[in-house]
Amino acid sequence: MINVGFGNSVLASRVLAVVNPKSSPMKKLKDEAKEQKRLIDVTEGRRTRSILILDSNHVVLSSVQPETITMRFAAGPGKEKFDEEPEPAPVKKGGK
Repeated sequence: MINVGFGNSVLASRVLAVVNPKSSPMKKLKDEAKEQKRLIDVTEGRRTRSILILDSNHVVLSSVQPETITMRFAAGPGKEKFDEEPEPAPVKKGGK
């Protein structure tokens, strides 16, 4: 499972492509998917930063950057972080 933002995940084996939503063809793909009831919006009202195309022909809108999703694929199953922000560095107490 790959985290696509806000606690939502998709099965990694079902994802065919992760693309940037800014190009005209991707905007058209999104509009067609919406008309055909194949659009899954997991942005929770935020700006769409990536589009995932699934093997079932569904289109997933995510507010996570495409590069971040790609890194989660590269990390492999169970190794990706499920929080949106990095953990703060631990604070050293006492000593030098």
